[in-house]
Amino acid sequence: MDTGSYTGFDVSLEKPGIAWVEFNEPEQLNGMTSAKKRDLIELVTQAQMDNAVRVVVFIGTGRGFCAGDNLKGYAGEQGAGSQIPDISHGHDSGIGTYNGLRHISQALNLAIRKLDKITIAAINGVAVQTGLSLALACDFKIASEDARLGSATLRFGLLPDEGGQYLLVQHMGVARTIEFLLRKKIIMADEALSLGLINQVVPADQLRREVQDLAHELANGPQVSTRLLKRSVYQAAELSFEQACEDIAARTAISDHHPDASEGSASFREKRTPVFNEWLKDFE
Repeated sequence: MDTGSYTGFDVSLEKPGIAWVEFNEPEQLNGMTSAKKRDLIELVTQAQMDNAVRVVVFIGTGRGFCAGDNLKGYAGEQGAGSQIPDISHGHDSGIGTYNGLRHISQALNLAIRKLDKITIAAINGVAVQTGLSLALACDFKIASEDARLGSATLRFGLLPDEGGQYLLVQHMGVARTIEFLLRKKIIMADEALSLGLINQVVPADQLRREVQDLAHELANGPQVSTRLLKRSVYQAAELSFEQACEDIAARTAISDHHPDASEGSASFREKRTPVFNEWLKDFE
């Protein structure tokens, strides 16, 4: 995976395989543009295919995690860090909007959701509209105590068109999602925790450390079984009980015969901490 600067964010990699994706436009509350989304899709694709990456963390700088789309930035200019040719962002017509959503905005959240590696949203500040959906597409959501989260698209007569309505329903159900969206709510982190939108609230000055500790815990876990289980859980949300049982049976046929399973059993018998991921040693 290429580290360094992309359009609107920087990427660094620390052992054991933790990729930090840090949005770097605090003066714009890290708002999204089509160029940034396309670079993020490329970055997620690289992370999927790179054995050196085990966990991906998204975090913002300044007061914002990501305050939605930066409409002023949708002027076609491409960031200096991008290696992707510029194209129209769409939204110039009905079919343009349809294409722009399917191939850029929605494609980003789908890419994050489909990533086999574990993802963490470190919500350091404002996370609204596109920023909220990106966070909800991640596996873990850890928020600073002064973070604010919401959709509020109806304030502009717009829809949560990047898949936000689906992600909200998955996190807190239909009734709460209807109220959240139709009343245009933007809420503090503690309320978001009570609604099930996030996993944990931490003091602002401890956010990076808490997320780093979680990332290390996940990165040191058995990566094959972790990724298989992640996929199976998301599948289970869409399948019948019988189909979900079939799905995890097929995945267990892989995990039970992986060296990590042998190491897990041996460490239990020997009363020691397991050392997983021998197969990844050459990529550290």
